Amino acid sequence: MKYLLAYCIPVVSLIGIYFGGIWSFSGLVFTFGFLPAIEIFLPVNTSNYEDATVIERTKNKFFDLLLYLNVPIVYGAILYSLIKVTQNNLPLFEVIGIVLSLGIILGANGINVAHELGHRTTLFEKILGKILLIPSHYTHFFIEHNHGHHLNVSTPKDPSTAKYNQNLYAFWWQTVTGTYFKAWEIQLKLNQVEKRKFYAVKSDMFWFTIIQVSYLVSLFMFFGAIGLVVGIFAGIVGILLLETINYIEHYGLKRNLLPSGRFERVSEKHSWNSNHTIGRIMLYELTRHSDHHFKSQKKYQILEYHDVSPQMPFGYPTSMVMSFFPPLWFSVMNKRIPFDMK
Repeated sequence: MKYLLAYCIPVVSLIGIYFGGIWSFSGLVFTFGFLPAIEIFLPVNTSNYEDATVIERTKNKFFDLLLYLNVPIVYGAILYSLIKVTQNNLPLFEVIGIVLSLGIILGANGINVAHELGHRTTLFEKILGKILLIPSHYTHFFIEHNHGHHLNVSTPKDPSTAKYNQNLYAFWWQTVTGTYFKAWEIQLKLNQVEKRKFYAVKSDMFWFTIIQVSYLVSLFMFFGAIGLVVGIFAGIVGILLLETINYIEHYGLKRNLLPSGRFERVSEKHSWNSNHTIGRIMLYELTRHSDHHFKSQKKYQILEYHDVSPQMPFGYPTSMVMSFFPPLWFSVMNKRIPFDMK
């Protein structure tokens, strides 16, 4: 039941959007102000589940339902926000607040949940994952993440791995552009291997492009230019939220190049782990990222802690805030990177 708290971000954001004015920034303040503050007082939990409990939690469909419910929540938030913006003469600062709060919903309850569903084996769950990526204009993430990032993580080939002493803002440019072009590279290679036409049903990038354009056209048709602008920028906020998480998850970590010319196998030590309670709950255990990369098919509710994984000194909310200030981030994190990875 604790994962119901993951809905706090959309609930707080939508309440703020409803009341308007300065309250429209509620999602931003809650995520990057309140959560980091209370995280200090909450415990760090390093315990793992017993085998019998793992089996029970894996079979429990309630954990899956919690993910599925994010689809109507995300699209409901978009619809309500666009109606509020287009049917009222709002001041610019309030529109900005709505964009930021909605964007945080798209990142936390959209892309983050899409990431979890994208690793599932059923077609239904994969489709839900793709649907959740549309509002953030990031459907290509589905291909690059599964066929690129998990293969190349912590190597120079991965645009989603931040280099040692690379600041967040330089990383944003690297990963946003690199992920998109990498997705096309992967898709064209898959088409060639499987002898598909460029426009084949399984040529995802072709259809993703059409879907993304159709989404933006729909925003313009139903909500006009203002709705389109709000939809575009809220999606960008969602993207930057995701990529900030990517930044802190792999910052400065490297896989060693073996004499064979291949990189060592991905292990629990190639992602930063966090056992801080609030981040674990709000992001469906994404913070136990080391285990996710070690065994990517594991469902979020059974991810484990490994002693060998590099540990973040704070949870994800606090770490994200810290990453916005590069000198502070470097002073805290550089000394924690294993010596053989620098």
